[in-house]
Amino acid sequence: MLKIFKRLTAKEIIMMIIAVLFVCLNVFLDLKIPDYMSDITSLLSTQGTKAKDIFAWNLDAPGMRMVLLSLGSFAASVVVGFLAARIAASFSTRLRDDIFHSVLDFSDAEIKKFSIPSLLTRTTNDITQIQLVFTMGLQVITKGPIMAIWAITKIADKNHEWLMVLVVAVAVMILMLIFLLMMVMPKQRMIQKLTDKLNSITRESLTGIRVVRAYNAESYQDGKFAKANDNVTNFNLFINRSMALMSPVMTSISSGMTLAIYWIGAFLIEDIAIPKDPTKIAGAMQDKVNIFSDMVVYSSYAMQVVIGFMMMIIVFFILPRAVVAAGRINEVLDTKPSVTYPEESKAQPAEKGSVEFDDVSFRYSEHSEAVLEHVSFKAKAGDTVAFIGSTGSGKSTLVNLIPRFYDASEGTIKVDGVDVRDYDHDTLHKIVGYIPQKAVLFSGNIASNMDMGDSNSSPLDDDKMWEALDLAQGKDFVESKEGQLKAKVSQGGQNFSGGQKQRLAIARALARKPEIIIFDDSFSALDYKTDRILRSQLKERTADMTKLIVAQRISTIMDADQILVLDEGKVVGQGTHEELLANNEVYREIAYSQLSKEELENGK
Repeated sequence: MLKIFKRLTAKEIIMMIIAVLFVCLNVFLDLKIPDYMSDITSLLSTQGTKAKDIFAWNLDAPGMRMVLLSLGSFAASVVVGFLAARIAASFSTRLRDDIFHSVLDFSDAEIKKFSIPSLLTRTTNDITQIQLVFTMGLQVITKGPIMAIWAITKIADKNHEWLMVLVVAVAVMILMLIFLLMMVMPKQRMIQKLTDKLNSITRESLTGIRVVRAYNAESYQDGKFAKANDNVTNFNLFINRSMALMSPVMTSISSGMTLAIYWIGAFLIEDIAIPKDPTKIAGAMQDKVNIFSDMVVYSSYAMQVVIGFMMMIIVFFILPRAVVAAGRINEVLDTKPSVTYPEESKAQPAEKGSVEFDDVSFRYSEHSEAVLEHVSFKAKAGDTVAFIGSTGSGKSTLVNLIPRFYDASEGTIKVDGVDVRDYDHDTLHKIVGYIPQKAVLFSGNIASNMDMGDSNSSPLDDDKMWEALDLAQGKDFVESKEGQLKAKVSQGGQNFSGGQKQRLAIARALARKPEIIIFDDSFSALDYKTDRILRSQLKERTADMTKLIVAQRISTIMDADQILVLDEGKVVGQGTHEELLANNEVYREIAYSQLSKEELENGK
């Protein structure tokens, strides 16, 4: 928890100090009021006392002083509330921004480590818990102990019979705090993890809702959700029931303490005998009044002690969850990306558009099995290099190493003759374009999706966008849309078909004019005709652009200058279509499973 507070700015720390000072002022004013209650009690017992002696529009009247102290206490509370809200808002905003930018720097390995639902929970719910600590903490965490301790010191020198009542009450309240520490705090720690799991199941169900319906699996998913939901509910019920129990218990302690104080006070007053000597009667009566006055003041201070402990109990419901949330947030912020870029590019390219793998191997962790082993090849500017193999052979992983979504475990990857690790982020991603298998579109319009980010062609004008759309075979359907380039794109591109999204994604990458472009099974959503026309156009209009293609279709890669056949992470064949068809069994098996002998020989 303290670690996350180190992120506070100097301005926020100053505001916190000012807030604590106003809390102390608030407590001082609240504890000063009972002193004037004693004066009022004495005045009421004095013969000849008038209403103006108790309350008048001057500072000599104790009633007026009580009113002013109450207004001062109210003003101090307002200031504390205002400062707490400002600190909470600014700190949580900055913390949320830090987490977001940290996650943007993560490689795929870190994203998978935390999972997307967990990162969403940490960015939203966990930060809300931290925000709650500031909004309530500055008022409750600081005020509770200060008020309880200060009130105890104010009455510590009073009648020892009354003091014993307070000691018993405080002992009971401390036992309650221990109960909370032992029983409730562990439950609070579990809430966040259970919330993660609930979010994960909800996201899973919503993402795969078509599959759930198609397989009549509603009851199965309902069962998974119900289990996670019941766990969260049961933990929250336990915590809330404990909280609900605290209120009547504290009320009982408060009522019992007040009753005990007045009961003891009654005996103390009764013990003062009225002397028979008329001259001494006034003194005895004054002693009775003094005891009654002390009793009123003592009960007021005792109530402040109870209020202080009630505030501390509230803290134990806020703080544990906040501590867990802070730990989870720190875990994200302290995670160093496995892929780091130099601030300034060290690269001095001697070539243009080349990609070279030199004995490259890759594994997701140090002790895991190798996903790629000893891969070597070179692509020159303008070449088309294709990768094919069975599912899980490492094709996508291989091309993901080039834009550094992961870093190679062994070997060297060079772009334009320079190690990819020597490029800064912007330079590398201006050289390398990437199109994933599953097209990703962002909410906005077609133009905003086309012109997103920074590239060699930025900013894109309409002509460049239309040129890229025409090349990607997406011009026709964009022209048919209302607004054309300004046509709305919903989140995830849900208002477009799979093929349309893929063509927009291809057009977006082509518009950037990269030296090297990666198609990670990007033609799978296209029909054969569109696939063929697109490849033909790419060959004709992007002759100087190096194209790396991951594909499942033999027809997509037959014209490639070089084809790498992968099997279980190893390159088991390398050459042209004709060479591999003649000499490589794995490639031949894939080819003949898709096309006839005539089609393969005729290049169709």
